[in-house]
Amino acid sequence: MMKKLVLFGAGRIGRSFIGQLFSRSGFEVVFVDINESLINELNLSNHYDVIIKSEHPDEVIRVNGVRGVSVREEETVTEELADANIAAVSVGQKGFPDVIAAIAKGLKHRMERSSDRPLDIILAENVRNASQLAKNILIDILGNDYPIDKLVGLIETSIGKMVPIIPIDVQERDPLLVYAEPYNTLIVDEKAFKNPIPEVEGLAPKENIQAWVDRKSYIHNFGHAAAAYLGFLTDPSAFYLADILEIPAVMEFTREAMLESADILKAKYPGEFTAGDLTDHIDDLLHRFKNRALGDTVFRVGCDLKRKLHRNDRIMGPLIDGIHTGSKVDKILVTFANGLRFRAVDETGKHFPGDLEFSETLHSKGLRYVLCNICELEPDGDSEVIRRIIAATLNGKQ
Repeated sequence: MMKKLVLFGAGRIGRSFIGQLFSRSGFEVVFVDINESLINELNLSNHYDVIIKSEHPDEVIRVNGVRGVSVREEETVTEELADANIAAVSVGQKGFPDVIAAIAKGLKHRMERSSDRPLDIILAENVRNASQLAKNILIDILGNDYPIDKLVGLIETSIGKMVPIIPIDVQERDPLLVYAEPYNTLIVDEKAFKNPIPEVEGLAPKENIQAWVDRKSYIHNFGHAAAAYLGFLTDPSAFYLADILEIPAVMEFTREAMLESADILKAKYPGEFTAGDLTDHIDDLLHRFKNRALGDTVFRVGCDLKRKLHRNDRIMGPLIDGIHTGSKVDKILVTFANGLRFRAVDETGKHFPGDLEFSETLHSKGLRYVLCNICELEPDGDSEVIRRIIAATLNGKQ
């Protein structure tokens, strides 16, 4: 019989990436989602198209063998999980706890039906420590007597795929159709599987998943921030990320800043990455960032300052590690300082709501207050980080 993936989340990443990879490797893909109309469309068609957008002519990938179940149909979802070969979650941070709670019911039923069949769950989320968060939710619901370490594999991932924006008229013509960039590698935690790792083209198991999660944050996400923040200051009228990367000074700074962050990553994980590997990765990312078909905007890449300037995110992560190890952090400091001045607007001319509040707090209460109360740096433990940020900002290095 065909193997089955139960995939929570029929959004753009779920359809263009996770569902596509498993379907093309011979799995039936059962999407579980809250969007009833999307589920109905999946069940009517049993297929959808992924259009690959790049500098080359469009490539169309037909994804077959798919169907859908509403997340509200709890009994049906439970039955689907009971005989699934593998499951995956791609719903975003906000919906993550509720989906894990729904999975808990399926795990209980699965154990009642066949007590010794583990279920591996791919956590296709850009959520830090997703496996521990999921485990805590499952234990709260299933109790300490449920043998979670034996029966559940919680597979963390590093999601590097970027999904182009689909025009509204295209969505209206075909609500199942999704765009995707050519990149098609799903990095997964090799050690977390309870069953043999499935043979899926594009699946890339890594022994030290935390290093690869940090690679996404320290290089990919950080590179986005470096480009967006300097790009906005250089040309506040520029709308697309591809446009600001055509400015030589922005492109040069972004690459140098990413290389600086890569050196810190390499020092943090000795033997995991080579300088050549990381340089190639940076150059590939910059090429992908410049893909106009992505439709990526300066606003989207840079907005949500409370999150992106937080101590646990893309700039503070390498900055804190770099300062603690005595590494060079000049361009990382500049990137953070640039972020404090980011004021880009969306296509309607509106700011991200939280960014206005962030800017008002910065103006009224000062940088040190923002660093300690919004970015959540510790006044004592992070004193050197605070000092360096304030010095870089006051010295006009932004």
